[in-house]
Amino acid sequence: MIKIRVEAEVRPTEDLDKVKKAILNVFEPEKMFVVEEALGKKIIAESSTYDSLFKLHGLLRRERILDAARKILKSSVRERIIVFHLHKQAAYRGRLSFIEGLGESPMGPITFIIECGNPKALIDWLTPKTKRGKPLWEIEPPEN
Repeated sequence: MIKIRVEAEVRPTEDLDKVKKAILNVFEPEKMFVVEEALGKKIIAESSTYDSLFKLHGLLRRERILDAARKILKSSVRERIIVFHLHKQAAYRGRLSFIEGLGESPMGPITFIIECGNPKALIDWLTPKTKRGKPLWEIEPPEN
């Protein structure tokens, strides 16, 4: 079983549709909605299937950042939950840039919160080990 929640704050100077596009460039949600908060709006996208991560899976390979991403994902595991952040402006351009400190993205990050039964298997699927930049293996996504 997997539960994926992706969140992005919409700052007053940002266009809501552009923030949605940034999320959709890296994630294929089953549902997406906007919530009003005290300081503005937040977009929340959710899914319960590995299929929603295929865009992220492909971008990791296209950007050739499997080793760096693997290190970040492995350090982001807390029991059965993986939490990581992507640069919103890079995602809008269809690129991936991981953020380790929340201050690295002036417009705020896109935050992924993934709860699954086997985070190691998910990380192995998304970011396999490499040799000279080439994946040592490609596996099917873990079972839902």
